[in-house]
Amino acid sequence: MPGGRLTQQDRQQIALGLADGLAYAEIARGLDRPTSTVTREVGRNGGPAAYRADLAHRATEHRAHRRRRVASRDPQVLPQAHGRDAEAVRDYQETFTTVLMRTGTPKMMAKVLACLSTTDAGSLTAAELVQRLRVSPASISKAITYLEEHGLVRRERDERRRERYVVDDDVWYRSMMTSARSTAHLVGIARRGVGVLGPGTPAAARLENIARFVDFVSESITRAAEQGREILHARPEPSADRG
Repeated sequence: MPGGRLTQQDRQQIALGLADGLAYAEIARGLDRPTSTVTREVGRNGGPAAYRADLAHRATEHRAHRRRRVASRDPQVLPQAHGRDAEAVRDYQETFTTVLMRTGTPKMMAKVLACLSTTDAGSLTAAELVQRLRVSPASISKAITYLEEHGLVRRERDERRRERYVVDDDVWYRSMMTSARSTAHLVGIARRGVGVLGPGTPAAARLENIARFVDFVSESITRAAEQGREILHARPEPSADRG
């Protein structure tokens, strides 16, 4: 029924609409649902290119089962600041985690980064991460080590001398610069191949074009990151009093 949970038939209709290239709004009209319902459904289940009705339905059932299991085991849900909906926050963190995984970040590392990124303080202790993600301390330690190596988190001590893991305003800038350095290394490797395969040969020409393309992309990433860095430090303007 409109307004209720999506059925498997609804999800099949969404998949057909995506395959036909329909806009979310048009798919939503066919289901008599808000466009936001379709947007969230597709976003949390792989995006328009990877959405599959059967997988989405099973994933939704799994999430619902897990919430019931967690609620029965620990009825004391962590309080949410600013009147946030705890379930909506949890769903968003899962979506954020999925997107990070699609960029190549391992699952546990993506879960930790998404968890840290969605806290107002931008930092948590190992114990807090264990509590929020319900994983072992060893899993958290391994994830933090990976994220540190990629410049995505840093450690600091708070006033109680506890070690905290922090995502600061420059985390995505550092990530982009790390990516740029990786592509720059590829340029050198490709150009080395030109000498090995013989200048003027088809294979060498291919590698030279790869090097030129990757070099252009690397420089573009670096330039854009430097120009856009100040965006990461911007603060939203105070909202008007809603009375």
